[in-house]
Parts: sequence; structure tokens; C-alpha cells
Amino acid sequence: MRRVIFLCTGNSCRSQMAEGWLRHLGDGAFEVFSAGTHPAGKNPLALRAMEEVGVYIAGQESENIDKYVEQPFDYVITVCDRAKETCPVFPGGDRQLHWSFDDPAAAQGTDEERLPEFRRVRDEIRGRIEQFLEKSD
Repeated sequence: MRRVIFLCTGNSCRSQMAEGWLRHLGDGAFEVFSAGTHPAGKNPLALRAMEEVGVYIAGQESENIDKYVEQPFDYVITVCDRAKETCPVFPGGDRQLHWSFDDPAAAQGTDEERLPEFRRVRDEIRGRIEQFLEKSD
């Protein structure tokens, strides 16, 4: 089983959604994790946006990257520019990828006004996961 970790700054939105999508679409072929350089807990709008499409990420944890730095991964994927800049070297992490997504948590307004941004990023992440799965077979 291939091991994948998604890294972001807060591990609250983008990396959580990426973890959820790969678990959902990967047919059990991957052991999937996510972590942040400064974990901030899961964003409720990220959970809501994912639940709308039948992907439940409430059971995932918002964890610090330090927990995983000594573990080997087949793929280390950063999903924000700040995480890419501060990403440590992982043992066996010879496949480091960078997928830059906008931070939906930065959207302004009420939850209802911000939710479309979460949906847009959610759908972009799904597209990137689908491309990843096509290439990693």
C-alpha cells in the first residue's frame, strides 16, 4: 500500500479535503494522512462542503507535521505555497509534489457567502486527485 501525506499550513481545509478525496476515490490503495505546519483544527465549512458530495472527513485529525517527519512516505504533497516553503524532508519521500490551491478559509462574509469558495476549492482538489490516480496506477 502506498503512503501519501498532504501538507498545508493549518491542516484545516485543503489538506483535509485532499486526504478525504484520496481515501474516497483511491479504492483502498493508499494509506493517507494530512498534517499542518501550524495545525488549526478542522474548518466546519470544509466538513460541510465535503459532506455535500458524500465524503465525510469529520473523523480525520488536524495534526502537526512533526508527528510524521520521521515516517516514510511514497508521496509528499503540499497543497499551499507556505507549506511548500517549510516542508521538511521525509525519509523515502522522493516523490514530492506541489499543488497550489487558494485558501477557502480566507474568503470573507457569512458562512453562506463563503461556502461557494469551499465548494470551488473542493472540486479543484477532486480534479487533481483524479489526475493523480490516473498517473499513479
